[in-house]
Order: sequence, then structure tokens, then C-alpha cells
Amino acid sequence: MQFDIIYSDTENPTVFSRKDIVDFLYEHLDEYGDEKRHISSCISYAYGDEAGQDGFILVAHRGEELRGAVIINHTNMGGYIPEHILVYIAVHGEARGKGIGKQLMERVIDATEGDIALHVEPDNPAKYLYEKYGFTNKYLEMRLKK
Repeated sequence: MQFDIIYSDTENPTVFSRKDIVDFLYEHLDEYGDEKRHISSCISYAYGDEAGQDGFILVAHRGEELRGAVIINHTNMGGYIPEHILVYIAVHGEARGKGIGKQLMERVIDATEGDIALHVEPDNPAKYLYEKYGFTNKYLEMRLKK
């Protein structure tokens, strides 16, 4: 298994395009995913398409076969807001239970400095993986939907 970090369209050591990553996440996030346009917007933020935006994508692959992906958005804040948000993490349905999610988490934690936040639904089995790495539920998130 090979792991690569992608910082932008031009700093991409892999064969995977934005569309490839969007399609992969859309398919393998299952019922915990979002619309493709939202995943695409997250990639745009990670790649720094607009001023003040940045982050990266970590992919796990065997050659040209994508097996896992994580998108990290940097908040460019610290102390009062975590410096990073783990927005999406998914492992190919056929590759689950083989430690790829664990390796992705370890590599993302090593590749970032500062705190990492993520959102997880209470019934998502991945919640146990996050807790294993020290993620806690300190706050109750509230949202005003307009």
C-alpha cells in the first residue's frame, strides 16, 4: 500500500484527479457522505483555490487503484478553534477491516501540527477509530440552518 499527500493539482504525485477523489469519497462514504458538489468544494478549499484556504488530501492506493482518502482543511486559526478539520475519511468497501483507516489516521496526525477536529454521527462505526486516537466529544455542536 502506498500513501501520498496531495497539496494541489500541481503538487500531486499521483494519477488521481479531483474528480477521481470526489467519486471515490461519494461512493465509499456510504450513508455518511455528502453530495459530490460539497466534496468538490472541500477539495477546492484543501487545494487553496481561494486566498486563505489550504489543506491537503492523503490517499492510500495500490498503483492506480484508490483504496482510501482523507481530506484535511486547515482553519488557519489556533487555540480557540482547532487548526485542522478532518472533513472526509473513507476506505474502499472491499478494503475495510485491513488497517487502512488506522494507517490513514496515523499519517494524518503525523502530517499536521496542532489540533484536529472532526464531525461524526453517533451511529457511525468509525467513531471508535477516532476515539482510539484520542478524539473526544468535548462540545455539543449546534447549528442554525438557514
